[in-house]
Amino acid sequence: MERLIAIVGPTAVGKTRLAIDLALRLDTEIISGDALQVYRGLDIGTAKPDAAERRGVRHHLIDLLGPREEFSVADFKARAADLIAAINARGRIPILAGGTGLYVRSLLEDYRFNAAPGSEEIRRRLAGLAESRGSAHLHRLLQATDPETAARLHPNDTRRVIRALESIELSGEQISQSRNAAPVYDCLVIGLTMERAKLYERINRRVDDMVAAGLVTEVAGLLASGVPPAARSLQAIGYKELVDHLAGRADLAASVEKIKQATRNFAKRQYTWFRRMPYIHWVDVDKFVEYDTMLAYIYSLIAGKFLPGEKYNQR
Repeated sequence: MERLIAIVGPTAVGKTRLAIDLALRLDTEIISGDALQVYRGLDIGTAKPDAAERRGVRHHLIDLLGPREEFSVADFKARAADLIAAINARGRIPILAGGTGLYVRSLLEDYRFNAAPGSEEIRRRLAGLAESRGSAHLHRLLQATDPETAARLHPNDTRRVIRALESIELSGEQISQSRNAAPVYDCLVIGLTMERAKLYERINRRVDDMVAAGLVTEVAGLLASGVPPAARSLQAIGYKELVDHLAGRADLAASVEKIKQATRNFAKRQYTWFRRMPYIHWVDVDKFVEYDTMLAYIYSLIAGKFLPGEKYNQR
């Protein structure tokens, strides 16, 4: 089995810093498990590490596509699996880092994706139903037929809800299904967690920092470059709210508060998603007074599994 280290957890918990520090100590490479960092130009709003933050560590699946392109979980799974094989072949253990639960789980458990062709007629009908009866109605229909997919999709994620219903109507199958109850890799999956109120404070500060760093200008630049507001990349949290602001539909303060609330809600959903993965080794960040102590502890877990006898050296 190919070897893999995965760092997961909710947004703003500290996955990026930990993954980079571990990669430096293990002389390895990082595979991004984030659904949005794949897009060029979405930098501030996705908390994408810049060149200085990466500290020379090679990152994969970052800045791969233009913001008008499509990138699915099936695309991610195929590319990430190839990268894991290639990095293992170079004698290294790759680190998968990210908080997009479906992406991570689809890779670790080797999800099978329904390749049924689409139907424009069905999509139009379902879109009309969403317009007339609301997105929540479509989500309830999905809950009745595919509760697993419904549990991971937000009721307002109409595009994906429609695709899931379309898949069931065309083929009678779920859009994706787990093929294994345990990882198909020889892996250690570390989940970072912290007290919920503290995490929410970090999320709120992070959003304020993003705005101060120029998030509004980033979104305006994407729109000016021709990226349509309906593009998948601009439907992400932090982008869609500012698209509304720039269109004059909301003032900045209200939009920023919406981003904070949506991000906190997203963190709740991430916790719910990852809790369904019983093989995650959870690490409570709050139990460590010093970050370096936590880093040493997590390194010891990795060494215990992959590097018998290896000791942690402070750098």
